This record gives sequence, structure tokens and C-alpha cells, in this order.
Amino acid sequence: MAQYDVIIIGGGPGGYNAAIRAGQLGLKVACVDKGIDGGSTLGGTCLNVGCMPSKALLHASEMYDAAANHFSELGIEVTPKLNLTQMMAQKATSVGQLTKGIEFLFKKNKVEWLRGTGKIAGPGKVEVTGPDGAVTAHEAKNIVIATGSLPSGLPGVAVDQGRIVDSTGALSLPEVPKSLVVIGAGIIGLELGSVWRRLGAQVTVIEFLDRITPGMDAEVAKTFQRSLTKQGMVFKLSSKVTGAKASKKGVSVTVEPVAGGAAETIEADYVLLAIGRKPYTEGLGLESVGITPDKRGFIETDHWKTSAPGVWAIGDVTLGPMLAHKAEEEAVACIETIAGKAGHVNYGIIPSVVYTSPEVAWVGKTEEELKAEGRTYKAGKFPFTANSRAKINHETEGFVKVLADAVTDEVLGAHLIGPSVSEMIGEYCVAMEFRAASEDVARTCHPHPTRSEALKQAAMGVEGWTMQA
Repeated sequence: MAQYDVIIIGGGPGGYNAAIRAGQLGLKVACVDKGIDGGSTLGGTCLNVGCMPSKALLHASEMYDAAANHFSELGIEVTPKLNLTQMMAQKATSVGQLTKGIEFLFKKNKVEWLRGTGKIAGPGKVEVTGPDGAVTAHEAKNIVIATGSLPSGLPGVAVDQGRIVDSTGALSLPEVPKSLVVIGAGIIGLELGSVWRRLGAQVTVIEFLDRITPGMDAEVAKTFQRSLTKQGMVFKLSSKVTGAKASKKGVSVTVEPVAGGAAETIEADYVLLAIGRKPYTEGLGLESVGITPDKRGFIETDHWKTSAPGVWAIGDVTLGPMLAHKAEEEAVACIETIAGKAGHVNYGIIPSVVYTSPEVAWVGKTEEELKAEGRTYKAGKFPFTANSRAKINHETEGFVKVLADAVTDEVLGAHLIGPSVSEMIGEYCVAMEFRAASEDVARTCHPHPTRSEALKQAAMGVEGWTMQA
């Protein structure tokens, strides 16, 4: 029976980063991963059928849309032709390079990859069922659960990955739909809906709530919805889907108002179900060590420790935002704690991003949260219409909003919608990690002309001395 300091179950962003960090710290470590849908690649949902392939299609579709609708503004006359087969092929190539990169990092850091499905078989014991069905037993001083999450289902909507797809199926549609219904106005639904809208689909988004992207600052969300509507997306808010019936040619979707009223039927070529994700904790043998997930399937932890000695949990199986970078931070902190170091995650400074066009990114408190807390704050805001780089690049949609404590001036939140904001939110993450004041950002020299100057100008606006708008 093989013995390890740490066995990690799951090879996604939480699992593979935990494994690499354990190897760096000299621990004898193994990572159990079966691959996605029985495949042979590491990386979990994120690399194989989530973050990475979706970003590949978002980038490609944005380039297609720019060539079709915006190049002429720059004096470039082209008539682009969509090659969907090649678009999917380049996506697969990029994903393959990333997953092979993790294999290289495992070898570099002496991480053993146990191919198969992992299951806890009692204290300090893990059973791995390999691709051939053979079961091997392993022992470890510590077991880390990093099995991630799965798309959530909806009664009356049976995902067949044909006409009715989840986020995985939406990444590989065989054609551009003439019409696509997206159930759920969260980040995943809007990103994938954006891909197919740019390529020519008429996209209708059905959302149970009376707003899109719950958790996003309300002012930003309203601006975001206006932008997507202008692009051609249709939103049906405060609406619930009660059923979806697929045929060879399309799907009939039954929709009712949440407040009550007559139902309507919407016909579409395809339906994307994107109402969130649920933790993947079934079949892990948790009962063998006395762990009982909550009613939603989450494992409760205290500094990544579960109720069972020597068993840890990180990422989407634990409470908190289901984000790859949250899992990565927990991975490092968990392993460092196991190794006797001081692991730490600042949960108040985990950014969120929507990779549409315009992009949306935020970190820290929203105005709604600060008002609910009764905390007095000041806000600084700067539009990209007044940013020189954004103007000459013809990408002036959106703004930067900074929220700071009214007394101490500490930055409490930053909310960005506009060009390349996914790359810029990190500045405010660093500022907040060091508990910077808005004045610290306002008096930091930023290069000109860049979009990042909007971050500085918004910070200047907290004290009312924005100079360029």
C-alpha cells in the first residue's frame, strides 16, 4: 500500500495547485484525477470544459465581431467568413497545451498522478478506481478534497447535450444557432450567450430574478444589461422556466412570470441551462470519516479543515464564491498549513470577472452591501468616454467606480465595466490587500495614455478632484 504525506482528490485549479505546492515544500504527494468525462487530461472543469475553452471562444468571437462590424471604423475593409470548425480546433489546441503543461509541472515537482476516481475509504485511506476498473489502495497522513463542482439542474429541463445543453455542451455546438435561449443571467450564461450572439445567434436570456448577475454592484449591472441589450440580447427578467421539450429540430421552452400570470412558449434551436453550479461531493466516501455535507452538498470547514482529522477541503466543495482563483488561494494556504506554515486567504479581496464585451470586474463591497451595513462611504467615478486611450481605441463604454470609507479613506470596493478591466482589477486587489486609501491610488503615477488612468481618476473622484472629466 503506497503511503503519502498528502493525497489530493481532484486535479482542477484547487487540486493541481495544491499538489504543486506540496511538492515544492518537499511533501510526498499524489493527486487523484480521472479526467473530464473519462478523459486523460488534468485541469478539471476549468481547463477542459470551463474557464479556458470559454475564453478561447470569447476571444475568437470578439475578433470575428470586430472584423464584421467595427474594422471599417478604423479604415479596414474586410468581409470575414466564419470557419466554426477551425474556431473549435484552435480552442482544443490551446486547452491541450495547458493541460499538458500541468503534467510537466507535476513531473517537475515530483507529484504522482493517480489516474482514476478517488474515494475516501476510512481515516488516512484512499481508494482509486483506475480507467480499467482496477482498484488500488493508498494511505496518506492528509487527504485534501478538491473535487470541484457540476452544473446545477432544473426540474422540467433535461440536459441531453444535444438540443438542451449545459455549459459544457455550449462550448461545442455543431452549428451557430439561429436562436438560442439561455436560462440564467449569471456570468456563465452571459459569457456563452455572448459567444453565440457574436457569431450570429438571436439570444434570449430568461432570469428568475428581477435583475441580471446577482452579486454585482446594481449600478454596474444596469449598465451591463443596457450594453448587452444594445448588442442584441433579449432579456426576460422575473420569469421562470417550467419546462423545455426537445425535438430533432429545436426546443419549446415554457415560461411563466414569477409573480403569476399566463405562460408563454418560446421556440429556439438550442437551450443553454446555466443557473449555477453545485459541489461535486457525491460518492467520495465522506461517510467513512464521519463528514456530512450540508443540504446543498457543501463541506463545512474551519481554515480548510473538515470535521474529520487529517481531511481537508478546498475550492467549490466549500462555501464561498465558485471561482478558480479562490480555489488556487485555498490550495496554497491549505498545503502551507499542513506543512506547518501560516496559510492565509483574504476572502474579502477575491475579485470577480465577466469576460464579455464590455468586460466587468469587481472586488470588495458593493454600494448595496455598504448601505446594508450602515457604513458611511464616498464614491469616485470616472467614465471611459473621458479616457484618452479608450477614446482613440473606440471602446469608450463603461466606467470605473471606487468606494472608500468616509472617515479613513480606506478602499472598500472597486467596480469596473469597460475595456480590459479584467486585467486592471488586480491593481485594486493589491491596494486593498495593503489597506490603501483612495488617495494612495490617486497620487500614484499611471502611464499615459492607458486605460489604467481611469483607475487613478476614479480614485481622485473620491475626494472630488477628478481632473479629466
